[in-house]
Amino acid sequence: MIEEIKSNYGNLFEEELLQEINRIGTFKEVPEGFELIKPGSYIKFMPLIISGAIKVLRGDTEGDELLLYFLERGDTCAMTLSCCLGHHTSEIKAIAETDTKLVMIPVEKMEEWTTKYKSWRNFVFDSYHKRLIETIETIDSIAFLKMDTRLLKYLKEKTKINQSKTINTTHQQIAYDLHTSRVVISRLLKKLEKDGIVKLNRNNLEVL
Repeated sequence: MIEEIKSNYGNLFEEELLQEINRIGTFKEVPEGFELIKPGSYIKFMPLIISGAIKVLRGDTEGDELLLYFLERGDTCAMTLSCCLGHHTSEIKAIAETDTKLVMIPVEKMEEWTTKYKSWRNFVFDSYHKRLIETIETIDSIAFLKMDTRLLKYLKEKTKINQSKTINTTHQQIAYDLHTSRVVISRLLKKLEKDGIVKLNRNNLEVL
């Protein structure tokens, strides 16, 4: 596992910290669609992503959800860090967007490493900053962008995350992620297909 850790985090962490991650971390592989974090649960481990991608969503009391941001290789989740350090229950849901490999770090190491390793402290602060910017962009999209523009932005991000122009998803799932109705998404996708931007298939769509 140490080689995978070094290839993804070797440019961020000093050798001593890399060896400690290898020693105390738990390697985990999860399939696409696996729910890593549930709202209301206490978080006992913090994930470091080795490969794959995770989407982080925020839900409301009626069961609707909104996509906040994606996490990729070399990332971790600032909201997970916040829950770990503050001993709060989770307010987000985290689901594997693709088959994903992770190293799970016990929460009791969070504060210890923040004091012990400057590189870890910088990593935590940088993660907070990145996720804050992405959350602000999500808010801006909802407040200022039309749904067709939000949909295009979402599709481009999905192709980047999945490293493929073919997106295996349903109109309903897109609607969940963008916090709108399936009817609206279906109508907009048909318009994008008419404009030659996407091609709609039975179980997937292609971004042209």
